[in-house]
Amino acid sequence: MCGEFAEALSEFRAAMRISGDVSNWPMMADCERGLGRPAKALAMAGAPEASKLDKAGQIELRIVAAGARRDLGQVEAALVTLTCPELNTKTAEWSGRLRYAYADALLASGREEEALLWFQNAAASDPEQLTDAVERIDQLNGISYELDGEENEDDEIVTDDASERESED
Repeated sequence: MCGEFAEALSEFRAAMRISGDVSNWPMMADCERGLGRPAKALAMAGAPEASKLDKAGQIELRIVAAGARRDLGQVEAALVTLTCPELNTKTAEWSGRLRYAYADALLASGREEEALLWFQNAAASDPEQLTDAVERIDQLNGISYELDGEENEDDEIVTDDASERESED
């Protein structure tokens, strides 16, 4: 896997040298994370190239930087990194991902109730379900799904009470 991150990073660097386009900067920073270099990813978040990104690129880089903070065990710093006015934006292409990252960082810091609220916000901003916010909401609400026909004796079967009442009548 590291070889793929290294190769991708090399390709992104070459493309940036040729075109001068910095739009892949967040992905380059994420490659650094994938290579186990979160400090390098954080340095990239503060580099001059970051200020040349459009709003979507800036948000993506913010998400990568928060991930790098978490890689370093700095969960509270990750939350600070993600705390921004854009969290209130509901319909931008990046809203669901930003809200999801914030919810995930809240959960990592042990703030489950807040995380649930932000996963709900993420799901509302992610109509195409590009994140698994809905599944995370279910998980936090204690709903689990059985996969591949495997049953766990500890799992409750979730049913709709109304349909049970109708079948009893």
